[in-house]
Amino acid sequence: MKTINDFNFKDKKAIIRVDFNVPLDDNFNVTDTNRIEAAKPTIDKIIADGGSVILMSHLGRPKGKEEKYSLKHIVSKTAEVLKNPVIFVDDCRGVHAKNAVDSLKPGEILLLENLRFYAEEEAGDVEFSKELASFGDIYVNDAFGTAHRAHASTTIIAQFFPENKCFGLLLAKEIDSLNRVLNNSVKPVTAVLGGSKVSSKITVIENILDKVDHMIIGGGMTFTFVKALGGNVGDSICENDKLDLALDILAKAKAKNVQIHIPVDVVAANSFSNDAETKIVDVRHIPDGWQGLDAGPKSLENFRKVINESKTILWNGPLGVFEMENFAKGTITLGDYIAEATANGAFSLVGGGDSVAAVKQFGLEPKMSYVSTGGGAMLEMLEGKVLPGIAAILN
Repeated sequence: MKTINDFNFKDKKAIIRVDFNVPLDDNFNVTDTNRIEAAKPTIDKIIADGGSVILMSHLGRPKGKEEKYSLKHIVSKTAEVLKNPVIFVDDCRGVHAKNAVDSLKPGEILLLENLRFYAEEEAGDVEFSKELASFGDIYVNDAFGTAHRAHASTTIIAQFFPENKCFGLLLAKEIDSLNRVLNNSVKPVTAVLGGSKVSSKITVIENILDKVDHMIIGGGMTFTFVKALGGNVGDSICENDKLDLALDILAKAKAKNVQIHIPVDVVAANSFSNDAETKIVDVRHIPDGWQGLDAGPKSLENFRKVINESKTILWNGPLGVFEMENFAKGTITLGDYIAEATANGAFSLVGGGDSVAAVKQFGLEPKMSYVSTGGGAMLEMLEGKVLPGIAAILN
């Protein structure tokens, strides 16, 4: 696996696909710089070598050229984070962009305009990819968040750099962290899978059953399993058409000697509201008119024992509706257990939009071994898929 550490960038122009799809407020101020910070080590190494950097990214989902999605809005914040001036060119192709690239000196950073201003980006257009490729001597992919898309800048461009292509430090770390869970794990391995639907996690579950010793099921998925086993889930979210699938998963897990851990009690509410009346109930006996919105205390105690004994932990999905304060305790407590296990030497990987949002919201991020930057991309890797953006560098 070639990374930027396999290259010396002196007097070379590195064209880097980064994921600077950052959130902006109504005044176009960047409200979260994590994605820019994550790319900094890659950019620093190239500049330190004496190379120059051409950054390409998308922002949002523009329909053609829309001023509100211009990357000009992030230039000053990017320069501040990178501790380096950033030159901006208001296009990513054509004479204007080429002139900006040609005048780039060693040590300088150029940010191209939003790639998605051109339909050719998402279409994976070869000519558009070739034009982008002409800007650089070495192609670097450091955008894990878009590695599952076969777009021009993430995949097609790589064919124009048969020898001079590599992973940035962020993308290499993402691949390495997932490999530590899926292929090079220290046992016992525990996967915590939360979220609302079994259907959205079925491929992940089936792919990782061969790789884990324990699987903790949480969130809304719980109730499909409980109902399949004959329990009454009241008004809890439940996929009634997936009951046989839940039983099939349990049977497969048993055959593979994987222990499945389902909540035994829940915090139930009489409406989907933070102000609802709540009570702790047995997960198999949720009254009609009530719905389970968080894992209960007995469940958390059971999960603690599993997490404490684990040496490798994958966390994908919250245990409850953590966005509401009264139903966040399960997710926070689980995070504390994983943090404790990590401090005691376990390797913990957190991925998936909601889990990542939770660890950031509750200050748990520094206590995890690695927090993934790509929701969809990580999910596809957990499903066993080869991501086109990764395959393009390895081929």
